[in-house]
Amino acid sequence: MLNMADGVARLGALVESPVVSALAGAFEAAGFELAIVGGPVRDALIGARTNDLDFTTDARADDILRVVKPISSAQWDVGREFGTIAARVRGEQVEITTYRADSYDGVTRKPTVEFGDTLEGDLARRDFSVNAMALRVPGRTLVDPTGGVEDLLARRLRTPGDPRVSFGDDPLRMLRAARFASQLSFEVDPATVAAMTGLRETLSIVSPERIRSELVRLLQTDDPVPGIRLLVETGLMELFLPEIPALRLEVDEHHHHKDVYEHSLTVLTQAIELEKARNPDAAPDVPLRLAAMLHDIGKPATRRLEPGGGVTFHHHDIKGARLARKRLQALRFDTDTITSVTQLIELHLRFFGYAEGAWTDSAVRRYVRDAGAELERLHILTRADVTTRNRRKAARLAGAYDDIERRIGELAEQEQLDAMRPALDGNRIQEILGIRPGPDVGKAYRHLLDLRLDEGMLDEAEAERRLREWWAAQG
Repeated sequence: MLNMADGVARLGALVESPVVSALAGAFEAAGFELAIVGGPVRDALIGARTNDLDFTTDARADDILRVVKPISSAQWDVGREFGTIAARVRGEQVEITTYRADSYDGVTRKPTVEFGDTLEGDLARRDFSVNAMALRVPGRTLVDPTGGVEDLLARRLRTPGDPRVSFGDDPLRMLRAARFASQLSFEVDPATVAAMTGLRETLSIVSPERIRSELVRLLQTDDPVPGIRLLVETGLMELFLPEIPALRLEVDEHHHHKDVYEHSLTVLTQAIELEKARNPDAAPDVPLRLAAMLHDIGKPATRRLEPGGGVTFHHHDIKGARLARKRLQALRFDTDTITSVTQLIELHLRFFGYAEGAWTDSAVRRYVRDAGAELERLHILTRADVTTRNRRKAARLAGAYDDIERRIGELAEQEQLDAMRPALDGNRIQEILGIRPGPDVGKAYRHLLDLRLDEGMLDEAEAERRLREWWAAQG
């Protein structure tokens, strides 16, 4: 439960910080209002970590710049037409924006920029009540015209006014609702959920890049699952990632099988837990989390009901990788992320053959070679993919993966698995065989690589001898 006394104390400490004190004094001396606004106020009240500080003021951009120049080491004109100036003050980056009173045309997300005259008016146009609170400085007056404190106490997320108006103004706010539901562990107000459902088609005016950005922020939270559920239940996910709601496969009364949607959410949760346990100081791993969420999206397209009640999903790993590539490209993800996610999906079933019988060293080397830079992520995804309630089966699979990681470690020490290359490169192959660049060089290199995978490291002399034998056999 939120302790308001502690929250007030944290707000006081925030006001007394060097950066806030410097800005508050400078704006007051210049005759302007200044308030900390939005996320920093919310986070201080609930005891969450406060990152970048956002301020709002009645000063216009030119006046903001004039006030902050003497007390800052750098300034950025990040949005003068929107009344926003960024600066580095006492070692911290801050953004200061003029009060706004924008209006929207309902056709695009771009508002008609209008500057406001009051702090209360600025707060009323913000996305959610818990983000529509401000702390006037240096006077330390909490301004909460829309009931944000009450919603914090109730752990409730709702818009300051009619959610149909709020989401009609900016449909991206519907995705932000899902993100904040996960980030804050808040319940979304029923009227807000109803508006998200009724206005979901308006998301079409939002660019793929903006949608991708909110999806990434959702996946970066400690528990993205509540937000994902909300997007699926309101129909929003159907509009930009329809493969996720498609995982809710209809259960045939004669062909029972695991709920793939629930399984995928469990895999995502377990992947995040393993990620944190194995890499506690690392930033949230978005490609891993995307792969965990999407790893079974090929199942609906490959689902086959077999006589006797069985269900198969042959080659759903390959189909899923192709679907993921297409969808992530449509959302304008970068090439590195797309490559990582699709490779993980394509390889996520590879390990389960190991659990049925120990692999040869050659098979382990090929597993490492095929995973490449994604090996650590593949370890996590494969372990997370075990969601069986059969404790004996779960223990067997966990033991098998412990074993394969141990063997990879041993082989890595012996054979430098991180440099999975033959002893001879393309230039040396050409010299030894007396051939020009062309397909034969590639064939020779692949032969030497197969030897490396099958037999381990060969020294240069042995590699040359084996190369000459192979070349002679080619005629």
